[in-house]
Amino acid sequence: MAAPLSVEVEFGGGAELLFDGVKKHQVTLPGQKEPWDIRNLLVWIKKNLLKERPELFMQGDSVRPGILVLINDADWELLGELDYQLQDQDSVLFISTLHGHQMGS
Repeated sequence: MAAPLSVEVEFGGGAELLFDGVKKHQVTLPGQKEPWDIRNLLVWIKKNLLKERPELFMQGDSVRPGILVLINDADWELLGELDYQLQDQDSVLFISTLHGHQMGS
């Protein structure tokens, strides 16, 4: 059984607008059988934090193209993307590179 994790989740570049304008969230992920990975985290974010227009944040079971994901300031592509296993006190940053009117289109 994986223990609960405390993780900082942050949104920027306009992505925070989908989360009531709140950029930083300190979240506690509940203990579960499987270790937490980014795939599970995205599902949790969609259920618990995302306030509107999920299609602007997610596509399928991943983030939509144009959203940069940094885990502890490193590009998630270097860390296994959706399969990266979260550690306690990790920081996950989602930055929308789609600026301005494109977030709302």
